[in-house]
Amino acid sequence: MHMKKPKKNLFWGNNPKHLVIALLVVFGSIALLYKLTELSRNIHVISYSTFLDKIEQNQVRRIKVADQDVEGVLKDGTHFETVVGNNPGDWDKLRRHGVEFSVSSSANPLNFWYIFSFFCLVIMLIALWYFIRQSRSAGGGGGSNIFTMGKSRARMFLPSTIKENFDSVAGAAEAKEELADVIDFLKNPQKYKRLGAKITRGILLIGEPGNGKTLLARAVAGEVNCPFFSISGSDFIEVFVGVGAARVRDLFVQARKHAPCIIFIDEIDAVGRHRGSGLGGGHDEREQTLNQLLTEMDGFRTSSTPVIVIAATNRPDVLDKALLRPGRFDRRVHVPFPDLKSREEILAVHTKDVKISSNVDLNKIARGTPGFSGADLANLINEAAIIASKNSEKQVTIKDFEEARDKILLGKEVKSKMLTEEDKQMIAYHEAGHALVRLLLPEDSDPLHKISIIPRGRSLGVTHSMPEREKYITTKEEMEASIMAALGGRASEELVFNKLTTGAYSDFKVATSIARDMICNYGMSSELGQVIYIQGQANQDYSQDTAERIDKEVQNLIQQSYTKALGLLKKYRGKLDMLANALIEKETLYAGEIYKLLDIEPRVEHKFS
Repeated sequence: MHMKKPKKNLFWGNNPKHLVIALLVVFGSIALLYKLTELSRNIHVISYSTFLDKIEQNQVRRIKVADQDVEGVLKDGTHFETVVGNNPGDWDKLRRHGVEFSVSSSANPLNFWYIFSFFCLVIMLIALWYFIRQSRSAGGGGGSNIFTMGKSRARMFLPSTIKENFDSVAGAAEAKEELADVIDFLKNPQKYKRLGAKITRGILLIGEPGNGKTLLARAVAGEVNCPFFSISGSDFIEVFVGVGAARVRDLFVQARKHAPCIIFIDEIDAVGRHRGSGLGGGHDEREQTLNQLLTEMDGFRTSSTPVIVIAATNRPDVLDKALLRPGRFDRRVHVPFPDLKSREEILAVHTKDVKISSNVDLNKIARGTPGFSGADLANLINEAAIIASKNSEKQVTIKDFEEARDKILLGKEVKSKMLTEEDKQMIAYHEAGHALVRLLLPEDSDPLHKISIIPRGRSLGVTHSMPEREKYITTKEEMEASIMAALGGRASEELVFNKLTTGAYSDFKVATSIARDMICNYGMSSELGQVIYIQGQANQDYSQDTAERIDKEVQNLIQQSYTKALGLLKKYRGKLDMLANALIEKETLYAGEIYKLLDIEPRVEHKFS
């Protein structure tokens, strides 16, 4: 519970000094306005003797007398003021020189002009003061005006507004297990303090974008039921030196007032990069901000109520070492791409509010999306729902998911490409070559899913395979089979048309990359042995002779794989022709249709828990 804060006055808050300053400003402005009013009316103040001389010289047109104060107008139009003595002879002098005069009982300086000017000034000052007060308190200190430059831009979420908990986070079992220690400590601090244990106060979430780092941080706050401050690393940095450090101080001041609480800093690499790695004033500002952050995190020990800092980044390699030392971000939680089981759970979460057909197999979709992040899977479902809506369907079907996946991976279907019959036949045999090699090597390659010769993006056709399970170890035979499948398209073109086309460019990139990995990284070369040869460095740690041997080994491996693929296609030329002709007719074929067409035993799909 928190004590109720005293209500602030609209204009001067809780500080009486502000009231005194406001009154001084008001009275000073009134005096200034009075003086400006006199100047604007062009009134000249003259002495009594000068006034008498003007009368003698017949220069006075008319006057108005109030006690001893005189206002008048000269014959040249000049307005003047003076104070006269109590001399009855002056009245006769005025009559002799033809001066028009009037008398009032007393002077009244607060005429309409003064009253109107005063109220205009008061209204203007009230509006100005109100604007200043609103600017200083706007957005909880997150504005960008001069009064709030040093205020934190963090958004504070009260426990009642945080709906997420660990049940909201699908997958990421290991990350949730790591974070469970922090939750247990915040809920039951005495359980740890009785043995002298100290929970970490800094947690660094490491993972690629879209894998749920922010969602995990909110889930921790939801589990603990405590306030949650959220800010991006770039929100600390400003063009003015010192502003970032001031924002860090203000953030931690607010956090300690609401402790126990959680501060979440997204993209901390924007402010936490290695010091001394840049030049210029902007760099100085970032370093000052980082220094202040380091200081504030060390200051936790003086507080009895904990403030947990959770930061997220996908670039832990650029962070300053001082941030990662024990006592600061000493617990690092990896949030990887979801595995097969996690992808299926994420799909189940995101399809709760989507009307999907009963025949949609989420496990099959999960197997067909390796390498997808949680955000990618959410986008896949949304794209499928959009496609179904455009087609006026009542439910989202598996066909819509297939279309959405192809659109995300390859691009939108290109209907403007007008292919000749010869081009279409070449593409069909190319894709049939990929598929048939994969079908003829069932034990060493991923199962075939579908073939399509519909142009998408920059691709004229595609052969999809679908992993049976999440693979963490790949054998030499599987890698060689992948090279052969990649080269099957070029082998088919050469076998059928005796031509070489540019369509195999991406296939060669894949085959070359796999071959180099086998030889340089995985020790799968009998000639070069079990040694790692790091590629792409300016100063490589092996000789030029070794580099030439590596190139020769890669070339030999690819050539051997190509020869094997070409031999398989020659042996099963009849099946190649059948598959290519069916593709030309239907444009898209799924695995079940292909197995039936070629009279090949369907591959058994294994279920893994």
